[in-house]
Amino acid sequence: MQDEPTPTELIKAVADFLRTEITPAIKGHNAFKLRVGINALDLVTRQLTLQGPGEAAEAVRLKALLGIDGSIMELNRVLAEKIASGEMDLNTPGLKEHLWQTTMDKLAVDQPNYGSYKRELGQK
Repeated sequence: MQDEPTPTELIKAVADFLRTEITPAIKGHNAFKLRVGINALDLVTRQLTLQGPGEAAEAVRLKALLGIDGSIMELNRVLAEKIASGEMDLNTPGLKEHLWQTTMDKLAVDQPNYGSYKRELGQK
């Protein structure tokens, strides 16, 4: 076990430093490249924080939905095959809810500022 700061805290600190101290001094194309780098650091921070719990919950839902065990990749492959074959559709109990929650969990990591995502969060 490592002492603090955690990897997530370190990445966030670097992103915050770049955002507040370096970005104002950079202009033009280099400013754009710097913002891309900061966005990548922010994405990694969200992945480290949210992706594990989201995938764990997804695996639990998939196992319940499919009635089988396996890795998340295997379970998603089986789900895709069942949907493609017509064996499962949006009338299958739990499928629509699973797909919606999986989408919301992925958006929380990949696009937390996406307007439709934020609107849906506000409705809950």
